[in-house]
Amino acid sequence: MKIVIAGANGFLGRSLARHFADRGHAVIGLVRSPVNADHYRPVLWDGAVLGTWAAELEGAEALINLAGRSVNCRYHDRNRAAIFDSRLASTRILGDAVALCEEPPRVWINSSTATIYRHAEDGPQDEFEGEIGKGFSVEVAKAWEKAFFAARVPGTVRKVAVRSALVLAHEPGTVLAYLLGLARCGLGGAMGSGRQMVSWIHLDDFCRAVDWVIRHGQCDGVVNLASPGPVPNRDLMRAVRRAARVPFGIPSARWMLELGAFAMRTETELILKSRWVVPSRLTAHGFRFRWPSLPEAIEGLLLQRGDHPRRTTKKIAAAK
Repeated sequence: MKIVIAGANGFLGRSLARHFADRGHAVIGLVRSPVNADHYRPVLWDGAVLGTWAAELEGAEALINLAGRSVNCRYHDRNRAAIFDSRLASTRILGDAVALCEEPPRVWINSSTATIYRHAEDGPQDEFEGEIGKGFSVEVAKAWEKAFFAARVPGTVRKVAVRSALVLAHEPGTVLAYLLGLARCGLGGAMGSGRQMVSWIHLDDFCRAVDWVIRHGQCDGVVNLASPGPVPNRDLMRAVRRAARVPFGIPSARWMLELGAFAMRTETELILKSRWVVPSRLTAHGFRFRWPSLPEAIEGLLLQRGDHPRRTTKKIAAAK
């Protein structure tokens, strides 16, 4: 297949490019600055104006749009505008490019976020009965999906908005690396009340799910990319401590998290919002997760990198 990924130089873009390239597919990455890429052919674009890059969409099996400024920042006016503009502009210009294709991509997958659902500690949220929340992050997600589904493209193009949960990977700069660092410093206790739910997905299952959506034509509209095993924050931190071989972690009160977030130039919403999201559409259509259990997913990630001191359990070995 020919796969075009907008935002290919980000963490998820690189991971998807590697996934498809390892399976023999041709991957083109739309990037804003020159990069040396091993798993895709980089093509420059600015995410706002039509250019020669648009020709790369001709004859593609799939277009995957991951472009957008990171939300891991303080939500002051300038950053809020950049978060909105980077998502809406790139989605709209991709829609214009798809509309001009003589042989448009068969499927257009656009990134969204599981944060679109409300803060939920009373029950899971899925694609059918989930309730949309309130706040800045929710408004970003709503506007992003609205721009995506409003794009006028040929009727042959299947459109899928993937609402992604926290993607777990053992790579520098990712959430898991940050949490493991806290645990090893003795700060791996529950955050806030510890009751807020954490929806997550192993990087391997994330890539497999995107691949699966491309291949299964019955999936369109909104799809949640999340493990079927969300957990409370206290259980997440317990699993992190276990993987880091640290028996105890100091809990973090809300005021401590507020101070830490200010110092790190980010927002506590990323930690304190209860995201109880489940993948009803994926499971209903028969997608099988390799990593449905959080403790095994975390330990499996460390084992894949060869830096876990324990021996592989039978279950982790079977999952690999």
